[in-house]
Formats: sequence, structure tokens, C-alpha cells
Amino acid sequence: MLIHVTPEVRLFVDIEGLGLVPDGPRMREKPTLILLHGGPGFDHSGFKPLFSRLADVAQIVYLNHRGHGRSDRCPADQWTLDTFADDVVRLCDVLGIVKSIVLGQSFGGFVAQRYLARHPEHPAKVILSSTSHHGELDRKLAMFERLGGPSAREAARVFWTTPDAETWVHYRALCQSLYKQAPPADPVASDRTLFNEAILFDFVGGEKTTMDLLPGLAAVRYPMLVMAGALDPVCPLADAKEIAAAIPSPWGRLEVFEKSGHGAWRDEPDPAVAVLRSFIEA
Repeated sequence: MLIHVTPEVRLFVDIEGLGLVPDGPRMREKPTLILLHGGPGFDHSGFKPLFSRLADVAQIVYLNHRGHGRSDRCPADQWTLDTFADDVVRLCDVLGIVKSIVLGQSFGGFVAQRYLARHPEHPAKVILSSTSHHGELDRKLAMFERLGGPSAREAARVFWTTPDAETWVHYRALCQSLYKQAPPADPVASDRTLFNEAILFDFVGGEKTTMDLLPGLAAVRYPMLVMAGALDPVCPLADAKEIAAAIPSPWGRLEVFEKSGHGAWRDEPDPAVAVLRSFIEA
């Protein structure tokens, strides 16, 4: 469905599961889990169907960021972390969601970090999955070389420094298979993704180059789960460790998945879902 978050902007939202469930003589309210997808430029489809496994413990809200997927297109000056972060609050206001659990995957983790910095009292809990706090390249390039050799390193360097349609094709050919360590559960899943490449090129060549999200973590006063794959080339483990270390005690928790790349819930779905379930229910 399309939800107006401003008079001019509609965001696409899909909602799975009941918010209130019969529980003896009462109606029990489940927490709301808002999923912020990766990219930028991609959509929410990568979360499906795996996150359906959590619908018994949370009502799940699949969101397409402004300008992404099935959400309304918008001018390029709105493709900013501040706008995407504020949209989470706008959506919650419209839907009447109070104290949700927000999960950000990859680029969605950038959005989640900016969201909690700008709205520190808003969430109940936050999950950062396979994400970073900066746009520096050294760690990425080292991991791409480790996993794919010098040609993968060079394709990554060229794309991340000069993002455009040509370098993106070369990057996808040599680097994207290195994101995952397990064979895809569904080999045509990526075909279902709606992709707006202009947002990707704009962000990689612009805001990502100066991004610094660690200072915003100082205001955290609620549980935060950081999930990281030890073999993630694009958001390396060292970044996740620095994020976890920046979260004030006792609120942060780091879970490392040794056999995973970019998205533990893709490469080690059963352990990852178990960790998510435990965090949601705690």
C-alpha cells in the first residue's frame, strides 16, 4: 500500500502479521518491527520470505525508502540520510506506531544510525545488520581482494570512486557474488528487486564519501543489536566492532556470524533468525 507521509510524498509499505493477538482473556500487543532495506536504490523484496519467520513475535513493516522501489519518485535533493531517517518518524506518526523496533540492513543501517541520532527517544530497540559508520575504502578493498583477488579489488575501487552505469556493470560482474557465502536460497530473488540506480550513484559519489555516524550513537539508551558477517566485504567486520564499541554500556550487543558475508540472515538463516527472535522477545 502507498502511505502519505507528507502531502506530496507516498511511501510503499507492506505489513505482515497481527498487531494484537488473542491471549486468554486479553488481547496481547506484539512489537512492531520496521525493516529498512539496503542499497541505496534497491527495495524491500530481499527481506522476503525469510522475515516471515518472525511474524509470530512481531508485526512486520516492510518499507521502501523515499524514491525507492514502489514508493513515489522524488527530486534528487531529497535523497539524503536525514530525509530517509525522518521518514521513519513520519511513517510511525501516520500509522500510529509507538516505540517500534527498527532494523537497518546495510544502507538501511546508515539510515537507522542517522534516525537514532536525530530522534534518540523514538525507538524501543534498534538492530544494525551488516552495516558501517563511514565510507572509507581501505577495509572494503582489502576484503574484496581477500575474497576475489586483485581484479575484484580493482573493480570495487573503480566503482566506489567513480560510480556510474559502466563501473557498476563491471562491479556487479566481479564483486557482487562475493557478498554471499552460501548459495542463494532462491536464484531468481534478485529479479524481483526494483532498482533505481540513480540514487545509488548519487549517494556513493556524494554523501557516503563524508559519512560519519559514530557520534550519533552516544545518545543510545535502549537495547541495540549489531549483527555482522566475518566475511562481509562491503561492510567489514571491523566496522561493526567499532559501531558496537561506540554504543554506551550496557545497551550494545555484537553478534558475529563466522560463515556469513553481507547479511547473516541470508548465509546462516537459522542462527540469525534465532538471534533476532531472542532480541525481539527480550
